[in-house]
Amino acid sequence: MMSEVINGTVIQEWQGVLKGTILRTERAISFLGDVDINTGIIMDSNSDIFKEKITGKILVFRTSRGSTVGSNVLYGLAKNNVAPKLLIVQHPEPITISGAIFGEIPMIGNFSDTDFDKLRTGLSIEAWCENNRGFIKILK
Repeated sequence: MMSEVINGTVIQEWQGVLKGTILRTERAISFLGDVDINTGIIMDSNSDIFKEKITGKILVFRTSRGSTVGSNVLYGLAKNNVAPKLLIVQHPEPITISGAIFGEIPMIGNFSDTDFDKLRTGLSIEAWCENNRGFIKILK
């Protein structure tokens, strides 16, 4: 049986196939204040992923919130080598988009509710991009 492949829009392109484990939050994330720029650890005690480390993970979230400085935090995470491996965002907005682009953090966005709901914490995936589309295959 072949695994299903879901797809979205490529926001920040990358080369090759990325493999990793999903870390998903149900809350809108604010990169300024929620994430430690030096360690990649979630510092917001109200977060459902409090104390989790986003470094090297496939970070999945619906949208972000907060200050325009959040894009600088994403860039800083990349420069400090503690960024997520891939950002998967259901509803991308300019703060996260610019941070991903400046930090060269791979990013896919714009998913249907049905497809987005398939992306759960702990699942292993592989992702690749072709012709401005990002593809995600759930490996289990």
